[in-house]
Amino acid sequence: MQKWLALLLLVALNAHAAPRDDIASVLDSFHTAAARADLPAYRQLMTADMVFLGTDATERWQGEEFIEFARPYFDRGKGWIYRPKERRIDIAASGDVAWFDELLDNDKLGLCRGSGLLLKTGSGWKIAQYNLSMPVPNAMIESVAQAIRTETPVSAVAEESDLGAAEDGGEHSSGEAQPRCRKRHKTNRAADC
Repeated sequence: MQKWLALLLLVALNAHAAPRDDIASVLDSFHTAAARADLPAYRQLMTADMVFLGTDATERWQGEEFIEFARPYFDRGKGWIYRPKERRIDIAASGDVAWFDELLDNDKLGLCRGSGLLLKTGSGWKIAQYNLSMPVPNAMIESVAQAIRTETPVSAVAEESDLGAAEDGGEHSSGEAQPRCRKRHKTNRAADC
């Protein structure tokens, strides 16, 4: 009897761990495809209407808008490299929705955080939202908030975005001050502010 209980417990644990392993694999593949500038592999890991939120308040791309943002960089072989250091994955009781947060290392930015949502589809887990951010230590938060408030707005949207595809090796960089609310990058639509 104890052998059967142990076997059932092992099966239940494996059934619960397998989706997390599948999700972790999707996220690892997402970062690998970005680092390799492999747009087809990158795209297949996302839902059609996936939302990507970058580190700048104006960086919100949805679906093909994000792919078109990434395309010129990937076409030049310039992806972005974020190496996962730590990751947490939670799965809804329904088994078809998962959310995650991960700490990432980037050569230029240092410690970053990715978080988001995945949906289980007929072709496996797909990323429905990815949010890239930079965690600010509490000791620095007031000075960072003040710097953002006093930033000089830029009147034109730069053609080169700063998601991570700068010419210096594909890392996230931006030397310009960015306004808190402006037109979305490479579109004529106003950002949702």
